[in-house]
Amino acid sequence: MRGAWLIASILWMTADAQVHFDHDVINTIAQGEAKAHAAHAKATAQEPTRGYDLRYHRLELSVDPAVRAIVGTVTHYFIALTDIDSVVFDLDDTLEVSTVLHHGSALAFDHAADLLTIGLPSTLATGSLDSITIAYGGVPPETGFGSFIQAEHGGTPILWTLSEPYGARDWWPCKQDLNDKADSLDVIVIVPGGQRVASNGLLIAETDLGDGTVRHHWRHRHPINYYLVAFAVTNYVVYNNEVPLPGVTVDVTNYVFPEDLADAQAGTVNVVPQMQLYSELFGEYPFANEKYGHAQFGWGGGMEHQTMTFVGSFQYELIAHELAHQWFGDLVTCGSWEDLWLNEGFATYLSALCYEHLAPQYWMPVKVARRDMIISQPGGSVLVTDTLSIPRLFDSRLTYMKGSYLLHMLRWVCGDAAFYQGLNNYLNDPDIRNGSALTPQLIMHLENTSGLDLDGFMADWYVGEGFPSYQLLWSQAANGDVSVQLDQTTSHPSVDFYEMPVPIRFKNTSTDSTVVLDHTFSGQVFTFNLPFMADSALFDPEIWILSGQNLVLKVPIAAFGNAQAMLIYPNPASEGAWMHVGTRASGAVDVDVIDAMGRVVSASQAVVHALRVPIPCEGLPGGLYTARVRSSEGSLELRFVKQ
Repeated sequence: MRGAWLIASILWMTADAQVHFDHDVINTIAQGEAKAHAAHAKATAQEPTRGYDLRYHRLELSVDPAVRAIVGTVTHYFIALTDIDSVVFDLDDTLEVSTVLHHGSALAFDHAADLLTIGLPSTLATGSLDSITIAYGGVPPETGFGSFIQAEHGGTPILWTLSEPYGARDWWPCKQDLNDKADSLDVIVIVPGGQRVASNGLLIAETDLGDGTVRHHWRHRHPINYYLVAFAVTNYVVYNNEVPLPGVTVDVTNYVFPEDLADAQAGTVNVVPQMQLYSELFGEYPFANEKYGHAQFGWGGGMEHQTMTFVGSFQYELIAHELAHQWFGDLVTCGSWEDLWLNEGFATYLSALCYEHLAPQYWMPVKVARRDMIISQPGGSVLVTDTLSIPRLFDSRLTYMKGSYLLHMLRWVCGDAAFYQGLNNYLNDPDIRNGSALTPQLIMHLENTSGLDLDGFMADWYVGEGFPSYQLLWSQAANGDVSVQLDQTTSHPSVDFYEMPVPIRFKNTSTDSTVVLDHTFSGQVFTFNLPFMADSALFDPEIWILSGQNLVLKVPIAAFGNAQAMLIYPNPASEGAWMHVGTRASGAVDVDVIDAMGRVVSASQAVVHALRVPIPCEGLPGGLYTARVRSSEGSLELRFVKQ
């Protein structure tokens, strides 16, 4: 009975759980109590819930990677934010609580609807520090991405946890509140001999208990959110990388499968320049006095557990993405799951910055690929509209890719200096650092450094759905004067127009010049002079703007009578189209739409405006048509396809 010791060990843990505290924990909790009133005097939107503020967790667990079960105790220290008579924790109903101890005495509790409600022996006054210890065990459920998984690799058992977003309660009694980080943590896991345990913080000891089991003690002394607490157990091989930073060297401890050691060693070395880059751009790695690490697990992606990322492989971009979370997601955590882009959009963008700075040959292809993925569908906001839907929360197109492009466009609009300074101010804001944040707090810092009002931008790009498509018509006179008409359509009705600075690069074989147009309405005309004759114009050549299906057309300067029909766009058309007629004249024209049988199926009048004539095709069945524009000066015809 390989798992028999699991059941017996709970008795030892229950009796002993409250006597193992180290001096630094006691000091940390005491300091926390002394500053509690000051720290929480100011009520904010991110105030911890349930009337108390967590200070410390101690998890003492027994598991066997070959058995899908857990037993143990969890001790919480907390400070009352108001007078309270009970404390409430999250714990799945399938796990059984055996006892709850308060200073050695048993307390009454109620465990129902995935909530554990514990009555205190007397009212705990505001600002008072207290603690309880919960003994529990059972077979955890499996929710989300798999909150508690027992599997195999290469025929060897493995067990891991992954709690984001709501799975922590599946395996330990916790408080699933994004705005209540405990100040410190100890994770103690007893496992069969021959197994290694990876977890948060520093490995303090691996102690042979003399009964075929080993006690692994990990200690973390930084604020941490509930879903970032984790452990994994299997027959890991352990090796280190080192990252030299100014004034400190960070150890990167890697727990990997023996059969994948060579691949892991080839991949984790990339963390060295990546951490150096992030530290240069956003400040020193936040947990430099402890460690960073990777623990391999049987999942396709990765999870940014604080100081110990779990990874399924050692690909360059995955390593970069999860490392970035240590700043954006762990040091500063989204204060609402609606704002998950503050975690995932940032990590996705920072991984792209590794290409920009460390492998620039991939920078443009990465931007193209990400843009194309986002615009593959017409709708979707960065704001998470259903926080109870796992697929919506972790939508790769919206939360990750569009969230990262939102940052890229903020960088374009604000400018590099203001953008990076704003992000550093955000990370170092005392109300945010080591805590949680909402999108308006990020935007406030970017507005302060850039001097811009970003409300309209965020309404369009964060709350709104879709993206713009641009139509650029341009001509150049012999004296170098350039005329540009810039039109815009949007892919989703939630946004009628995106006001953006739009870069256009004019060039010939030897010279180029980029002009940035302040585009405030569709059909806007810009005039300026270039000191050379351009033969082409490139729309947004560095791909700063999320856009698609753009059209650039050089047009002649001519009177209507000498004009040539240049183009119908879009083609195929759906609800409507435009015929470019190559003229600066305006006036009334007749517009006929003729089907493939030669019948006029639509006849209307329109006005030539800024080189274009509207072609109505709403309601027409799909097929091939001819658009004919007639005036007293002539007639123009072009074919198009109606979708």
